Amino acid sequence: MLDRRAFVATSGLGALALGFAPRFAFAGAPTAKRFVFIIQRGAADGLGTIAPTGDPAFAGLRGAFAEDFATGAKLDPMFTLHPQLPAVADLFQQRQALFAHAIASPYRDRSHFDGQNILETGAAGAYQVTDGWLNRLLGLLPDDAAKAIALSATVPLALRGPHEVTSYAPSNLPQASDDLLQRVGMMYDGDAQLHGLWNEAISTRALAADAPADSGRNGAAAGTLAAKLLLPAGGARIAMIETGGWDTHAGQRARLGNQLKGLDAMIAALKVGLGPVWGQTMVLVATEFGRTAAVNGTGGTDHGTASCAMLLGGSVRGGRILSDWPGLAPAALYEGRDLKPTMQLDSFIAGAVGAHFGVDPGKLMSVLFPGTSGRPVEGLI
Repeated sequence: MLDRRAFVATSGLGALALGFAPRFAFAGAPTAKRFVFIIQRGAADGLGTIAPTGDPAFAGLRGAFAEDFATGAKLDPMFTLHPQLPAVADLFQQRQALFAHAIASPYRDRSHFDGQNILETGAAGAYQVTDGWLNRLLGLLPDDAAKAIALSATVPLALRGPHEVTSYAPSNLPQASDDLLQRVGMMYDGDAQLHGLWNEAISTRALAADAPADSGRNGAAAGTLAAKLLLPAGGARIAMIETGGWDTHAGQRARLGNQLKGLDAMIAALKVGLGPVWGQTMVLVATEFGRTAAVNGTGGTDHGTASCAMLLGGSVRGGRILSDWPGLAPAALYEGRDLKPTMQLDSFIAGAVGAHFGVDPGKLMSVLFPGTSGRPVEGLI
């Protein structure tokens, strides 16, 4: 049986089933700053995204994979960007993209479930806390920032917690008529809680009304929809976009190229859609862990350790790569197989988010990433 509260939570919603698989979660905050967290579920290959082509061991470990970077943007004498990231390359040239390499969360095993739990909760270990670091971030912003909306079938763990979260997602079901929506709204006039929730849902529906019909199926449309909800003065200020399909155990060259093409299109659409507020926007791209340095027997890579992360946006001090590069020689690999982590992802996130929103990074570090011992990375914004 569908009761009134369930109807409010699900009307107009639909699960997003995609190849590139973006899903969204949005948080409202009284600030001109916008922040987008794009999570790459499945352990994205950092060595296949930003290749250390200047490392003498790279070509031997990667074999045919190394050929893909012959046409990629040369970032500096060491690193080359995958050719399926032209929009990201342009942002780097405009000093609006910054990359961190050989970076990882505190997690050192290779379970997707545990790794994603740590990435989203911000804890030092899996299942130590039940709320997410993005939800805790809302508590550090002004009081009326403590609300969020998830454009997804379910709210991602990073946004779960004590601060209220509602949800919205594109639906493949027929649109409800305006007359029906008005009648349902009248049902909630006398309910103090549901009246506000319903009005908020209708407002979000109106903002998303002209979004591309395939917003749940490709990166460009997803970025356009996200921008529509972030751009208005009364719209969202914090967004989370989930992308899947990064677990490339076999046939990686073509699969990873398609994944990166979708990511590039999403970022390009965000920039275009946000237009005048792109200068106050920061986008973080991160994954739960990286992949093995060497290619396996099925043309893929297996679960690894360190990867790369990206910061993009008009507020980013870009045109740089931050890396204490450990090297890919056999003796330099973590456990003899993975890129060794030399930078803490939680320190990177804390430094970026703290500077972006003007929150003391030290305080933010202890709240967002309890139990970790690092210091926020400075100079990112």
